[in-house]
Amino acid sequence: MRAKVTKRGVLIPRKHLNGIRQVEIRKENNGILVVPVSDNPILQLGRRPISSVDDASEFHDHYV
Repeated sequence: MRAKVTKRGVLIPRKHLNGIRQVEIRKENNGILVVPVSDNPILQLGRRPISSVDDASEFHDHYV
């Protein structure tokens, strides 16, 4: 599929986003990624690892 870039951006047809409520748009290397965002907090674990805190496992909810 090709889409024209207008002064407002690019329109992604709804049929490509079936069942998706929110997306993250990010630029990586020479491309643009549109990635579904999950509401499930379990799937977000490990996205922001803690490296300099000794009590991270005890106070996990505080750092998430």
